[in-house]
Formats: sequence, structure tokens, C-alpha cells
Amino acid sequence: MILENLIKNSISNAIFTNFNIKVDTNILALQPTKSEFDGNFTFVTFSLAKELKQAPMNIAKTIGEFVMGNCEIIESFNVVQGFLNLLLKKSVWFDQLKNIDNLGEKYGNLPKNGIKLMVEYSSPNTNKPLHLGHLRNNFLGFSVAEILKVNGYEVQKTNIVNNRGIHICKSMLAYQMFGEGETPESANMKGDHLVGKYYVKFDIEYKKEIQKLVEDGLTEEEGKKQAPLIKAAQKMLLDWEAGDATTMELWTKMNEWVYAGFDATYKKMGVDFDTIYYESNMYLDGKQTVEDGLKSGVFYQKEDTSVWADLTDVGLDHKLVLRADGTSVYITQDIGLADKKYLDFPMQKSVYVVGNEQDYHFEVLFKIMKKLNRPYADGLFHLSYGMVDLPSGKMKSREGTVVDADELMEEMEATAEAKTKELGKIDGFTGEEAHKLYNILGLGALKYFLLKVDPKKRMLFDPAESIEFQGNTGPFIQYTYARIKAILRKAEKSDFEVKLPSEGIELHKIEVDLINLLYNYPEKVAEAGKSYSPSVIAQYVYDLAKTFNSFYAELSILGEENLEIKQTRVVLSKAIAQTILHAMALLGIDVPDRM
Repeated sequence: MILENLIKNSISNAIFTNFNIKVDTNILALQPTKSEFDGNFTFVTFSLAKELKQAPMNIAKTIGEFVMGNCEIIESFNVVQGFLNLLLKKSVWFDQLKNIDNLGEKYGNLPKNGIKLMVEYSSPNTNKPLHLGHLRNNFLGFSVAEILKVNGYEVQKTNIVNNRGIHICKSMLAYQMFGEGETPESANMKGDHLVGKYYVKFDIEYKKEIQKLVEDGLTEEEGKKQAPLIKAAQKMLLDWEAGDATTMELWTKMNEWVYAGFDATYKKMGVDFDTIYYESNMYLDGKQTVEDGLKSGVFYQKEDTSVWADLTDVGLDHKLVLRADGTSVYITQDIGLADKKYLDFPMQKSVYVVGNEQDYHFEVLFKIMKKLNRPYADGLFHLSYGMVDLPSGKMKSREGTVVDADELMEEMEATAEAKTKELGKIDGFTGEEAHKLYNILGLGALKYFLLKVDPKKRMLFDPAESIEFQGNTGPFIQYTYARIKAILRKAEKSDFEVKLPSEGIELHKIEVDLINLLYNYPEKVAEAGKSYSPSVIAQYVYDLAKTFNSFYAELSILGEENLEIKQTRVVLSKAIAQTILHAMALLGIDVPDRM
């Protein structure tokens, strides 16, 4: 921020000297100059026009002329309407390179801001394996947590596993009826895949029963309610809630299969959690809170004894929080879970990473917690993200048309292998080294493609596009890093010392562009943290890699005859590699040292 402070002080002085008005530098904002204009920093003057009683363009010219004559770091300026674009002297950027050299290392030791923050993500159901939608959720949650850590927060990663309910009983019932004692070992399947198989089986058999009832004269809606399978699943749920021994034994066994499968998938994904909550332990916890809220007047009771929240005063409607029979609804559980999480980790902020189909649910939850005067209520935030579509359309778990997470990761690794061999990028690799590279490239391609899109946007996942070594892809950035590491290895074996020369040298424009990009990295990390958006980091690291490749194509690095220029370019390349490494780590993506 040193450069910005110098420029802001000069702008403030310019306004006082020319217009006799004092402006606090804290309210002056600079932004990076757009690429189509000449400059490094831009100051927008439109907001000053009314107070200074001048046209924005005239204000910009007056300030520009003053700054040119009084700020030693400014090379030139230009005005586009009310935008004052300031170009810094190249010597300034050489000085900045000295500070940027080990930026990636410095970023691991930033001061804490004293704020505790929880990020909840994944939230799987134990009736099926994780799928493509879960991949976006997990990658997004993990990356947001890592970004917030380097922004100074004390972060707790949390997962709530939905391991009870009618959907779980559907898998259990189908297994009980059709499983014939099958196990993950006997079927040679991961446990979550085996359980998911019976969830699909339930749907197939359930539809057959509905069709038969419709043929016998019932409506489809009546058939859905009268089908023996759904009635049996509902009875199983009641047996579970009553603690029936046989039901609990089956539930425990099948859930353990799923947990083991999830653990393997999470390890493959490269995500982790500090705390895991289970719905079976939590689903009753909110009932006491509802009863307390009923006494205090936050909730009200209808004649049938059901309990509701009146949210009309905050722009919503009436929301059921407890059924007439005393059983909880989904939001009852989330009320209890919110309190439990705060009890375990007294945080000021809590981020829920959940798809946008739950927007209304979380709006209701947050309004209720505020009415309950929870100390953490103002810090609750729903990181709502769009769904992931495929060229073939939407996914449906119960019909078995989902894109399985494990299978997709394996396919991405296989595609990375084929692509890498086609391009001949594994010369000199052992079999183990090559396999590790395929894994890094395949998973990196998948993560980057899902994270480069703003979380709020619905997206189309294209596996073929994601694995390309050119364009805005993970492999392109990974290859750029490996290219730089190859340069650095050669430099280390050479007869010159890898360090900046004592005196500044004349920098090429593209070198200035690269140093400027490196200088802006902390700002991008801060922006990504404020917006909970890894896409900010993804776009930044792509721009950095793309600019480096232009630099590599345009200028010689190790072939440069002038020693001081060569040293500068190697040090610059090293700083770029460190920043790529750090930025990709924030996305949860590994980068290979060689390809």
C-alpha cells in the first residue's frame, strides 16, 4: 500500500492547493488502470464535481498536473473523461521487485485479525455417493476457508452429515428387501456407492408400484401415497426414531459403509474438516430453543399446537418450526445446530456454503436467529452458489443419472494421462512420477474449472475444455509454473548468482506489467476474502500466467547477454512462480515442479 499512500497524499494536497478543500486520504480510492489505457493507478473524479463546482475532466487535469510536479514516483498522466490515469516510473517497479521477491513465503505469516469464522460445507446425505454438485460445494468451501485464513481469520471448517430421515430409510429398506447380505467387500464397491445403488433400486421398485396402483384406478398422487414401499419406508423411519434395535443395527452398518466411502473421496478431493456434526445427534436440539422462543414470544402456537414464526415484519411469511405432533422440521434442526456450533466455536462470522435452491431457507433461519437475539446472528452468511449442469442436462440422484464424484475424478486423471502423453510432456518420468503428474493435472483441471466461475453463477461443466493446456484452464497455469521451475533449475546450475543487481535497470513494459500484477496480489487476496469468491484468485493467477508466457515468448531470460538484465528476469520469474504456487494453493490445487 506504500505506493497508493504516496499517490493519495499527493492527490489530497492537489485538492487543497487548487480548490482549498481538505480531503482525508482515507476516503480517496485508487483502482488499477484498465488494460486498454496507459497507466497503473486510476483516480475517479466524478464524486468531487459537485463540491468543487468543476467538470470532472477539469478536476482530473488539475490534479494530474499537480501530482506530476510534486509526486516523485509519477512518470506521466492522462485523462479520459473524469478518470485520471497515473503512470509510475519504471524505477519504482524495480524497487517494488525487491519487496515482492518472496511474496508467496510472506503470505503464510500474515497477522491475525482476531475474528473467528466458521465455514460449513459439503453437507452430504448418507444415502448416496458424492457427485459433481458436491465437488463444486467442497472445492468452494475449502478454498474460501483457505482464502479467509490468509486474510487473518481464525477459521474452523465444518461439515454437517445428513444421516437420518426418509431418504436414508429408502436405501435401508431396499437393501433389506433386495440386498441378500451384499457388502462393499463382496460387491467390490466403495460403501457409499453400494448404498447409493439401493437408493436407486428403491426408486425403480417404487415407480413400478405406483404404476400398478394407477392401472388399478388410483390417481398418480394417490399411488405415491399408497404404494407399499413408501409406507414401509415411513414405518422404518418411525422405528428408527423409536430406537428399534434391528433398524438401528442396519442404519449403523450402512452409515459406516458410507462414512468410509466419503473419507476416501474427501482424501482424493484434497479437502478436510476440523469438525463434523451428524444430523442424528442434532435433529432434536432445536426443539428446546423453539420452546424457549415460544415462552418469550418469538414464536406462537396455533390451535393444533404447531409452532410458527411470524416473519411478516421482516418481509417474509409465517414459518413452521415445530409440527403439531411435536416433531421437528428441517429448520428446527438448523436452529439447534447454529447454537451448537457457536457453543463449540464462539465465532463472529459463520458462512454456510449451500446451493441457491436453499436461499429462502437460510433467509428464514437468519431472521429467526436475529429475533432470538443470538450474539452471532449478524455474522451469519449464506454463500449461495449456482448449480452445475452438464451437456446432457440436470442430474437426478434417485434415477441414477448423477455424475459420480469418484468416477469423474478418475476420468479426469485418465484424460490428463492421454493428453500429457499426446503432448509428450513426461520424458524422463518414472511410472510413479507420471502417475502423480496425471493426478495433479486431472484434479487441478477439475478444481480450477469449477472455481474460476463466480460462485453465484450457474455453470456448465465441460470436461474436455477443462483439461486443455491452453486458455483459462488449470493445466495451462500448472504448465506455466513447471516452465518457470525449469528455468530456475537451469539458473541454479549456471555460473551467475540469482539475485537482483544493486542498481536499477531499464525495465521492459511487459516486465513492468508483471511486477504490477505481483504488486496487486495482496489486494486480490483481500477482494476474494471480502466477496467469498475464489474466482477472483483464479482470474488473477490466469492473468499472471498468461502475461508471463507473453514475457517468455517476447524476451530472452537465460539467453540474455547483459548479466544484470538476466539476473532481474530470473528473480522476477522466481517471484511469479512463488505467487502462482501460493494462489493455486488457495484454490486447493497442486502444481508440478516439472512436466
